[in-house]
Amino acid sequence: MRIVDTHLHLVYQDRLTYPWLASAPALNRQWTAESYFAEAIPLGIETALHMEVDVAEAEMEAETRFVLTLDPRIGGAIAAARPESSDFPDFLERLIAIVGVNGIRRILHTSPDELSGTPLFADNIRRIGSAGLPFDLCVLARQLKLGAALVAKCPDTQFVLDHCGVPDITGTGLDPWRADIKALAALPNVAAKISGVIAYAGPDWTVETLRPYVEHIIACFGWDRVVWGSDHPVCTLTADLTRWVNATKAIVSGASVDEQSRLFHRNAERIYRLGRVAS
Repeated sequence: MRIVDTHLHLVYQDRLTYPWLASAPALNRQWTAESYFAEAIPLGIETALHMEVDVAEAEMEAETRFVLTLDPRIGGAIAAARPESSDFPDFLERLIAIVGVNGIRRILHTSPDELSGTPLFADNIRRIGSAGLPFDLCVLARQLKLGAALVAKCPDTQFVLDHCGVPDITGTGLDPWRADIKALAALPNVAAKISGVIAYAGPDWTVETLRPYVEHIIACFGWDRVVWGSDHPVCTLTADLTRWVNATKAIVSGASVDEQSRLFHRNAERIYRLGRVAS
């Protein structure tokens, strides 16, 4: 099965600044395209989208431009931005002129809850939709209602919920996450990314630990609104890329080849408009 990885982080500390890595010692080193693809290609991952890595704000545009030069198998970039900023429209214009920008993300799960609730933020998310780009929605499980409120304000913007909505697998578990996911999925302009969950599942996770979360996402969003992501190298906190790919395949092994192809590559190609050229 051909795979498009929609959530690859690369870290080049010799080129860019990552302030948050000082508090994440297990990840605080170089993570290169070469080392990633050495493991990814044998697993069937033919293309990866680079997901912004929360570099220093002044380096956001530089990160996007840099990662698109690294490897031809990097099929695009989901770029960092600050939709809460009044100068966002100018920044967006520069991003959409870069061939290979296929989406935008502003990390919200480590930001104040009120950040995404302002009229300016919603106005700028609507600008992303008008530019034909999706917005990756990265929120904690307790913030899913806030995410749904934002999605509802921007009906013409395509959203992609990162990491299954970050369920608290080792804590509160399925509820109230399960109901909030169902409510979010009722909004037609949001898809879900099956990624990241092993980082929240503890070091002793198994396929059966993850199964109810992944299956609930698929049941709520359907096979046409799910994509797959590695969240590499964050996935290495509890496993490795190989184990995460194999776990996902085991969970969806009962699905048809057509359904699996939608999850693993076809939906990603459509939602992120892979192959987009500059206008």
